[in-house]
Amino acid sequence: MSSGRCPLKCNCNHNLSRREFIRGSAGVVAGSVLLQGCNSLVKEPMVTQNPIRPCGPASKYVPTIKAAFVRRKEDYGMLWPGAVYDGKAARKMYSEKMTGTAEKLGAKFDLRSEPLYSLAEAEGWIAEAEAQKADGLMLVMMDRQQHSWPSAEKVAQSTIPSIIYSPLGTSFTTNTINLAETPGCVIYSTNDFSQAAYGMKMLCASARMRRTRCVVIKGGDRSEAPLADTGITMQVVPAGTFIEQYNKTADSKDILAMADDYLRRARKVTGATRQDVINGVKSYYVAGRILEAEQADAITMDCLGALGQIKVSLPCIAWSRMNDDGIPAACEADYGAVVSHLITQYLFDRPGFQQDPVADTADDSIIGAHCSCPTKLNGFGTGPEPFDLMHHHGNRDAVPRTLWQIGQRVTSIDVLPGKADGSSPSKVLISAGSVLENMDVPPSGGCVVSVKVKFDGDSEVLSFPGFHQIFFYGDYAHQMKDFCQLNKFEAQIV
Repeated sequence: MSSGRCPLKCNCNHNLSRREFIRGSAGVVAGSVLLQGCNSLVKEPMVTQNPIRPCGPASKYVPTIKAAFVRRKEDYGMLWPGAVYDGKAARKMYSEKMTGTAEKLGAKFDLRSEPLYSLAEAEGWIAEAEAQKADGLMLVMMDRQQHSWPSAEKVAQSTIPSIIYSPLGTSFTTNTINLAETPGCVIYSTNDFSQAAYGMKMLCASARMRRTRCVVIKGGDRSEAPLADTGITMQVVPAGTFIEQYNKTADSKDILAMADDYLRRARKVTGATRQDVINGVKSYYVAGRILEAEQADAITMDCLGALGQIKVSLPCIAWSRMNDDGIPAACEADYGAVVSHLITQYLFDRPGFQQDPVADTADDSIIGAHCSCPTKLNGFGTGPEPFDLMHHHGNRDAVPRTLWQIGQRVTSIDVLPGKADGSSPSKVLISAGSVLENMDVPPSGGCVVSVKVKFDGDSEVLSFPGFHQIFFYGDYAHQMKDFCQLNKFEAQIV
C-alpha cells in the first residue's frame, strides 16, 4: 500500500494533498496542478476496464494469401542464379519465413507444395486463386530463366493484389523494369526478407480495409454507401442516436476508473475538472455500444455540428482513447481521415493524429493542431507519451495534450477519396519529416495539441496541400507509396 498522500492512490510520495488536488482539478484557481510523483506511471501501458472492441466484418476477417515458388525443374547450371545457388535450402528458408510471418499476421497461408515449373502451371495457379477469391498472391522467384519472369508478369496482371519477391540472383533490372510500376503489384528485389514480410502485411491490411464498416454519426437520417475505391462501407447513423445514448449513460465504475487513471497519469491538469474528464470518457463507452449495435469497425462523427451548441461533452478524449485501443476514430465526419486512420493502424500498428495544418513561415514548418491526439504514439501495447489534461480551444471539456518527442521522425498521410467505379482513383498525399516543437496554447491560439513538424523537401508551407492529415511516428513514406501502388491509389509525395 502506498505511504504517499496522493488522492488517486498511486504508488508515489509527492506532497500533493487531497485538498490541493480537488482545488486544482476543479479549476477554482488559475494555472495548473502538477502531479509530479504520478509521472512514474507515464510509460506503463494504459489498461482499460472492460474495453470496447471493433465489432465489424474487418475485426473478424481472416485474410488468405496464396504463395508459390517459381523455377526451372532442371539444375541451374551456368544460367542465373547459377550452380552456386542452393535452391533447395533457399526454398526451405523462405517457406519457414513466410509461414511464420503469416502466423504473426493472423492470415491463412496457402503455399503450393511444388514450385511452378511451367507457364501453364503458373496460369492454372492464378486462375485457381481468382476462383477462390484469395486476398493476395505471393510469388517467390527462385530463377531468372525460361518461364520465371513471364510467370511474374501473369501474376502482376491478375485481378488479385500481388507481391513478387526476388532474392538477389534471380533478376536483372531488365526483368523488373517493365513490372516495377504495375498497379496492384509490388516487387521487392533483395535478400532482406523484412521487405517481403511487409508485402504480406500490406496484403492483409488491404483485405481488412476492403471489409471495414465505419459508423458515421451525423444529421438525422440513416444511409449506407461504399467509400470510393477503398471497399469501406460508410453507415450513416443520426446524431440523435449518440446524444440519446449519452444522456442515459450513468457514471459507471468503468467510466470513473478510466477518468481517474487519466488524472493519475497526467503530467499536469489545467482548467479541466474531474467531472470534465468523466463526461469526456463517457463517450468511449457510448461509442462502443454504437459500434456493437451497427456491427462496425471504425467510427467518425460530426462532433461540432451535433454537440458544439449543447452541453454534452465533445468526445475528444474518447476518440483519443479509441485510437489508442486500435479502433479507428476520425473527427468531424471526415471520410478521408477515416481511411487514413485505419491504414495507419492496420499497416503500422499505431495510432495517428488527425489535425488541422497551420503554416509557420519563420522556419518553413507545419503545425498540426487538434484536440483528439492519441497517447500511444510508439505503438499499440506500449506506454503512452507524457500528456497534460486541459480544456480545448473552446475552453470546455477535457482533452489530453500529448507531448511529441522532439526530433522524432514522423509520416503524414492524407487520403483524398476517388470514385467507387475506379474511374478516378483515390489519391494519398504523403510526407515525412521531424518534430521540432510542442507549441504552447495559449499564448498561441487554436487547438491545444499543436505539434510543429519540419517536413523534408522544399514545399511552400503556405500552400501545403490537404487537410486533416494523419501524423504518426516513424518514417514510412516509401512504405506508404508501395501500399498505394498495391491498392491502385495515386501516391503524391509532398
